[in-house]
Formats: sequence, structure tokens, C-alpha cells
Amino acid sequence: MVSDHDMVWRRCAYLGRVLLPLVDQEPWRQARRNENLRAWGIDTVTGERLIEVFAALAAHAVAVDASVSAAQVDALPLVAVADAATGKRDFELLAGLPGTFTDEREEQAVKIFRLYVYEGGQSSLQLFRLSTELRHALITLAERSPTQSSTYGDVFRKAAEAGLPQ
Repeated sequence: MVSDHDMVWRRCAYLGRVLLPLVDQEPWRQARRNENLRAWGIDTVTGERLIEVFAALAAHAVAVDASVSAAQVDALPLVAVADAATGKRDFELLAGLPGTFTDEREEQAVKIFRLYVYEGGQSSLQLFRLSTELRHALITLAERSPTQSSTYGDVFRKAAEAGLPQ
């Protein structure tokens, strides 16, 4: 049986997975992001994967801070994730993660993120740059929402409408 805490993580990880495909509905956005990543010396595949896990970690930090159940995750505001991405220290995003992951790809990405956090120096600079890219993506997505306060649930609905896999 999957614990509620693990279900919260899974919802947050899903938010991370669908974020860039939803933002990239305007193709020029991906090209601009990839250009930024290359300019910063970050491989585009690695950079996009780190943005994805960064989004999941920031979303999870917001959910943990709000002490919500998996059933309540959809109501959390997207702008709070953007604030957590740039407002929390990198190591704070690692607090409260599940002890084990069901998805090996997620686990590997979290380990890479953790390595960047504890490596410091250039890696810290890269995480800062990725956090600003993530914040930009989240704000872009939130601004597309017809409602004033876009939520995780709004993103999940957009992902379903776009046919993105769960």
C-alpha cells in the first residue's frame, strides 16, 4: 500500500514531468531555454531533467510546508512553487523526501540534484541558474491560466487535455 506521503511526492513529481512540455507549447520557449542552458555550460538533456526534478522538489517542499494530504495537493498555488524554487535554499528542498522511490529515473535525478547541492561552487551557480529558469517556466504557465491563482490541479488538467502521460 502506498502511503499518503508517497502519493504527495508522486503528484509533485508528475508536476515536474509535465511542466516543460506544457510551457513548450510555444516552440520558441524550448529553443530559448536550450540556448540558455548551453550558454551556462549545462547539457540540455541534463539541464531539462534537473529543471524537472527541481520543480518536483519545490512543489513537494510547498506541500510539506502546508502539511497537505495527497487529496489536497491539487489546491496548492503554482506561484508558491515558483517562490520555493528561488526562495528556499537548495538543501531545504531535499527535506522530507520519501525514503525510497518507485521510479528509478526520479531517484537518479534526486541523487544528481543532491550531488549538485553538496558539491557547492560551480554546481551551486548552476542550481541558481536552473532555479531562475524554473521560476520563469512556472510563472509563464501560471500567467496562461484564466483564473487569478493557478494551482497544481490546473496544471494537471492542462496536462490531461494535452494528452501527456500520467
